[in-house]
Amino acid sequence: MDMVHTGGCRCGAVRFETRGVLREVVACHCSQCRRQTGLHYAATNVSDDRLDVEGADNVTLYRASDGAGRGFCRVCGSALFWKADGRDDISIMAGSFDQPSGLTIGVHIFCADKADFYEISDDAPQFAGSTS
Repeated sequence: MDMVHTGGCRCGAVRFETRGVLREVVACHCSQCRRQTGLHYAATNVSDDRLDVEGADNVTLYRASDGAGRGFCRVCGSALFWKADGRDDISIMAGSFDQPSGLTIGVHIFCADKADFYEISDDAPQFAGSTS
């Protein structure tokens, strides 16, 4: 039987369920993520076919760059998803999962671009840019 995780936005207009093991959390400290969230994105990842979304009509996609979009709840503004064009997987914001999530941070990326008002204090590897 597949492992199931549930979550959603702040107001409940969007709920989701994932099936299967989730990837470790990637914390992205780039300026785009920082400006959208006020800190950094922390997201796990699943294949599209392992994600069911209830209230998908309440998800608005913002074209964050030429190659990706960021999905958020149009009712409450909660950041929920990040989707690269042409990929068959989707990133889901770690903080949007119901607790306990069982998630752990696996890596920090774009650390060269992180804000000056905080330090990264865990032992996860840190990269100046992307890992790919």
